[in-house]
Amino acid sequence: MARRTARAAPGGLHATPGRVASPRRDGAGPESAIDPDSAVGSESATDPESAARPDAPSEPTGPGRLYVVATPIGNLGDVTLRAIQVLSAVPLIAAEDTRHSRRLLDRHGVTTRLVSYHAQSAPERLAELLAHLRGGRDLALITDAGTPSVSDPGEGLVAAWGAEGGIVVPIPGASAVLAAVAASGIAGPRWCFEGFLPRTGRERKERLARVAADERGSLLFEAPGRAAATLRDLAAACGPDRPGAVCRELTKLHESIVRGSLGDLAGLAASGEIPARGEFVLVVGAVDRSSRARAAGAASAELVGDAATDPLVAARARVETLVADGAARGEAARRVAAETGIPRRSLYGAAPDA
Repeated sequence: MARRTARAAPGGLHATPGRVASPRRDGAGPESAIDPDSAVGSESATDPESAARPDAPSEPTGPGRLYVVATPIGNLGDVTLRAIQVLSAVPLIAAEDTRHSRRLLDRHGVTTRLVSYHAQSAPERLAELLAHLRGGRDLALITDAGTPSVSDPGEGLVAAWGAEGGIVVPIPGASAVLAAVAASGIAGPRWCFEGFLPRTGRERKERLARVAADERGSLLFEAPGRAAATLRDLAAACGPDRPGAVCRELTKLHESIVRGSLGDLAGLAASGEIPARGEFVLVVGAVDRSSRARAAGAASAELVGDAATDPLVAARARVETLVADGAARGEAARRVAAETGIPRRSLYGAAPDA
């Protein structure tokens, strides 16, 4: 693949009009601690063709740049032209799984050397990559799919190089989060990304309660084997009628987007109608405040007759008011129980018959 380069101004990489700025391949400092013979690929760190051209980069005088490169989340055709250009020009790529990444690079004729860097990498690998950058050579960081450090390995390297004052250059691309926001149609104009929930324990319950209390849409990643349980927990925390969507295998052959209430989606996942296979993005829909207020008002109107004489009815009405104001039901019940002395468990039930 032909490479296009531009002169690099001291202290930074700048693209001149009509040209694509190329990462630096040659270092001014000592050789990287990473052994080239142990890396995947065979291309030299020096590009003779680039050096012979009049528009080749000038000799680097400072540390290298760390390129954080997004890769396709499923469909290999979703890689960007800029990503290919960067991956072709850098002398080294740190990849989550070198074998997986090599398939993408081979498809686009990229022969740059690869070394592994993942969540279980030894501290020595981080030190080697930092030494490579300090030596004046650029480095590209990629994961198996999506953007490094977004629920993927890479955050440690980015943080360490940034802490040293190094230049970090994001190369954006395919995103499962943005694809789910766009395709689900229920996240609303303001939404938050929760990543993966804790598997068990108090922290999981607290995170679910925060999702339930948030009027914005929420997006979560989940493993296929835990998707049904998480949908069940979301329905319990947010209410079974809150809108949701299950986005599975986005951009892949068996892409599927199922919309419905959280209760219905939990049932479909439990029955196997939503297969427990592939990559999942779960979407909790934004809350319609006007609908919530109307529902709370109707519930309060039904209870007002008994509230004057029955403290339990009044306490339950207070719970509904707090929920309408945005509190999670569990938190609302705890607050009312503290205020009234009525057991929290009693506040969950429906109002007793008059």
